[in-house]
Amino acid sequence: MRKKGKRENSRLGLILILGSMAAIGPLSIDMYLPAFNDIAASLNTDKNQVGYTLTSYFIGIGVGQLMFGPLSDRYGRKWPTVIGVSVFALTALAIYFTPSIEFFIGIRVLMALGGCIGMITSKAIVRDLFPPEEIAGIFSTLMLIMGIAPIVGPTLGGYLVAHFSWRAIFLFLTCYAFLIVLSVTFFLKESKTPDRMISLKPRAVVQDYIKIFRNPWFLKYSLAGSLAYAGLFAYISGASFLYMDRLGFSQEAFGWTFGLNAGGYILGAQINRLVLKRWTSAIVSRRTMLFQTIVAAGVIVGYFIPALFNTVTMGGIWLFLFCLGFITPNTTAQALAPFERLAGSASALIGGMQMLTGAVISAIVSVVMGASSLPLFVVMFICSLSGTVLLRMNVARSREVAPAKI
Repeated sequence: MRKKGKRENSRLGLILILGSMAAIGPLSIDMYLPAFNDIAASLNTDKNQVGYTLTSYFIGIGVGQLMFGPLSDRYGRKWPTVIGVSVFALTALAIYFTPSIEFFIGIRVLMALGGCIGMITSKAIVRDLFPPEEIAGIFSTLMLIMGIAPIVGPTLGGYLVAHFSWRAIFLFLTCYAFLIVLSVTFFLKESKTPDRMISLKPRAVVQDYIKIFRNPWFLKYSLAGSLAYAGLFAYISGASFLYMDRLGFSQEAFGWTFGLNAGGYILGAQINRLVLKRWTSAIVSRRTMLFQTIVAAGVIVGYFIPALFNTVTMGGIWLFLFCLGFITPNTTAQALAPFERLAGSASALIGGMQMLTGAVISAIVSVVMGASSLPLFVVMFICSLSGTVLLRMNVARSREVAPAKI
């Protein structure tokens, strides 16, 4: 009994560390959303320019994951994580002292490059340590920790803005990142033996990514998951306008509403663990994405009925994110299933696809939003519908491809 308890404590500690690593991305986004107006005033710019700090961050994470995924396959998971999160901490500190919006936009790319490594390795470590049938459940548990970020993030960010300044948000992120560096350094064991056979030459890396991407099973689930995630980024990009400008919410009310919606995401992920005892992750992802599409269509209909607009919008977005709590862990688990040696690269490719898709969608939403929330709802619907179509395609799960050797 004592040994079993010790194993459970060790497993819980591992999941807490991995969840904290994975939460770097959402926390560094959600915390400063309520501060957009203050940042614009402080740096003598407008909210559209501040919105580009989101786009540059998404691009940095997307490109960075593609760059650094092979590093974790070759050199292991631990020390690339330590170096990357340290870079994140230093760039967050640089933003604390930022003199202009141009510097802010540029340094956010470097911040994303550092933070993305923890996002890669957290998923790859799960693939290293757990059998395929447990991975979707473990991802759901990780999402419980990750989901705290969008609940606490906007509320904490709003508090820091109200009592200190928007710059205090990035000082907090600096401290958070250094705590992760200490935890990984002293408490996280290496889960993968460095593999010198995996080449880091650009040609070899590109060949490995092409082989992974051409795996039909990976392509189906990674693209579907990326489209679902793009719907989330559309919501994030338009949330400030929708709630504060369109619905007239205060910064505090915005923070609580954003947190409530994130709670739907967490709840979905936790119910997913129970649902997986009855159905496979492939079935669950397919059914919930179809339901998400129906919900998104309902929100569009509600837009044209003024008496129902507020209720349908609030309830519909909550249900949209609730469905995402099922879709994300299941599509990720299915996409990673064919891979073992290249788990880091496959994880990076998934993350890169999600973030680059999110960057495109967030930029589109920023451009087309205007004075209406309808374009936001249409974009969310298109993302869900496209993912639903992909998940209806029948493909065979191929075995893992061998890494290129050059």
